[in-house]
Amino acid sequence: MFGKKPNKPQNRIDSLIGAGTRIEGNISFSGGLRVDGEIEGSVTAAAEQPSTLVVSERARIDGEIRVSHLVVNGAINGPVFVNESLELQSNSRVRGDIHYTILEMHLGAVVDGRLVHGVGETRAVELKLAAGKSVY
Repeated sequence: MFGKKPNKPQNRIDSLIGAGTRIEGNISFSGGLRVDGEIEGSVTAAAEQPSTLVVSERARIDGEIRVSHLVVNGAINGPVFVNESLELQSNSRVRGDIHYTILEMHLGAVVDGRLVHGVGETRAVELKLAAGKSVY
């Protein structure tokens, strides 16, 4: 409401990893990426730019994901970091912790891990007692 205005998801797909394609290695992209195949490695979107990753029903990603918008209907094995919106459709299967800002989860979606609201790094907060001693 008063904070940073969220980026709009990409409405177009700039890149496609087709069914039957298997990639071993990390992927960096900008814009929109649709995965119908398999990726063994991390998938990272360009920082400070709106990005959308779509993981289709037959797709599988084994690795860390860092994007601003994510739509999942396939399988992900690894931690997920989504700066803006995450949609878990009915056939999605995620094994790993999910860090999100906005979450839409359909009936049938499976998450084997923690759902953590807020993507920012966690910091220890130092509290001082009236006697001047620090407590963590």
